[in-house]
Amino acid sequence: MFETFDRFEIVRKGVPLQGCKGGRGEPLLLLHGHPQTHAMWHRVAPELAKRFTVVMMDLRGYGDSGRPVAHGAYAKREMAQDAMAVMQHHGFDRFQVLAHDRGARVAHRLAADHAQAVERLMLLDIAPTLAMYENTSEAFARAYWHWFFLIQPPPLPEALIESAPARYVRSVMGARHAGLAAFAPEALAEYERCAGIAGTAHSICEDYRASATLDLDHDREDVVRGSRLRQPLRVLWGAHGAVGQCFDVLALWRERAEAVSGAALPCGHYIAEEAPAALLDEAFQFFRS
Repeated sequence: MFETFDRFEIVRKGVPLQGCKGGRGEPLLLLHGHPQTHAMWHRVAPELAKRFTVVMMDLRGYGDSGRPVAHGAYAKREMAQDAMAVMQHHGFDRFQVLAHDRGARVAHRLAADHAQAVERLMLLDIAPTLAMYENTSEAFARAYWHWFFLIQPPPLPEALIESAPARYVRSVMGARHAGLAAFAPEALAEYERCAGIAGTAHSICEDYRASATLDLDHDREDVVRGSRLRQPLRVLWGAHGAVGQCFDVLALWRERAEAVSGAALPCGHYIAEEAPAALLDEAFQFFRS
């Protein structure tokens, strides 16, 4: 899917981090969501690479990156440090970020903790984590059942996922607006392959457990300090997705950032795969090339 990109691996604090790099121009970091890998960008990355140096990485716990065991290893603050290490490895101390779902939560923390590094930020189909937990409704809990399943104590969630990793991937992704038809067969096969790697189930659970504990603590600290994102922030969400239907996305981000714009796109949750042309239009208008 990325024939014109070069693969890379770096190791940070003993955790291998893998990804691809290609293109030319201003650096643009792409961060994927759950339960996916950097393969989710296959419909947009080649076009972005015509104007940007595109760096895609697999988050720790996902794809072919490492799977540490410790709970604290999945705090978004730690995962943001991974992103910094990857970009600095390629010689980029300042860059722009396009991120989806779990990767967008990492990107939020990256922009908060490393404001000098993140120039512009586009987040896909999320509201701030703290706001989503504090404003959970029945409709949201039903649509995002995995948020509450994955944070249950081990080993039950891990055991259920490990009993049929591909079924878990298809259940989570296929139940949304566009169903499984939205995904290219080779991309879906990659998500299923990586879900079956030993340790993935535990890593996924710890990612979500961290979001319901450590990440909320860090977000609350930001609120108490009155700390807000200063970078230009563009938020996009799927008109047919649960986030836009359950939350006032723009209002919630305006509580956490100073320069926010955004819009709903005619798709569901998986914007980069359901509406790649619309996303590319947005990216080319928003990011500095």
